[in-house]
Amino acid sequence: MKDAEKIQALSQSVLGGELDKDQASQLAALMGVITLEPGETLVAENEQRGTLFVLARGRLQVCKLVGEREETVYLMHPGECAGTRAFIDGTPRRAALRAEDQGSEQTLVLSLEPEIFDTLIEPAPRLAHKVMRAIFCVTHRNLMRMNLESAEMRNYLLKTGGRY
Repeated sequence: MKDAEKIQALSQSVLGGELDKDQASQLAALMGVITLEPGETLVAENEQRGTLFVLARGRLQVCKLVGEREETVYLMHPGECAGTRAFIDGTPRRAALRAEDQGSEQTLVLSLEPEIFDTLIEPAPRLAHKVMRAIFCVTHRNLMRMNLESAEMRNYLLKTGGRY
């Protein structure tokens, strides 16, 4: 992936939404690129890895062990981020990330290591602030989605709040 493609993918992501061109370029320069074949695992559930991921191309399945079976609980699309919690607090992954196994297209993921991000704090505090604000927004959006899904499930089970 060329630098211009990295910058464009980052700029079109939730992580880079507030960044100007120079900031996107500066952050993209610090990010790695991971290429995944269909069905290839990016990170396993419970893996101790604090990397932040931004999906640049393709789709990623967010998978969780349910008993003995692994279930896809969410399908990520380009521009979405994963690993915000592990990136911030270093705790083990709560879910696996796997390239969608449909089709033959490779999945491209931008990666950012916490130690590399930390090098931005003194020379580029506005950039670091914007990235942290974006991470907060991603986390908040996920929490709101989960709360809505929980309420819908509760309504379904209790037969309230709608036609069931």
